[in-house]
Amino acid sequence: MSRAGAHYRLSRLYRPRDGRFWLMIVLNLLSAVLAWVLRTYPLVPLAMAVIALFALGNALLGMRLMIDLMRARAGESPCTDERDKDARN
Repeated sequence: MSRAGAHYRLSRLYRPRDGRFWLMIVLNLLSAVLAWVLRTYPLVPLAMAVIALFALGNALLGMRLMIDLMRARAGESPCTDERDKDARN
């Protein structure tokens, strides 16, 4: 299927056995913590810029992983557990 014709489904987002799912969760939580630090603590402008760039980068990576998960079908997720690989074959 081409990328232009890809269908997005929210039901494909929750995949606890897929490492991309957990990476997306961690990146989004880290972005929230970094945004909280920016709003809570008085920082010098350079530190503010660095933390803001990290927060934006984490948010963008998290969204990219979310779109990737919603686009991929269940059989397309990379499998890291040997038992799952045997079960799929």
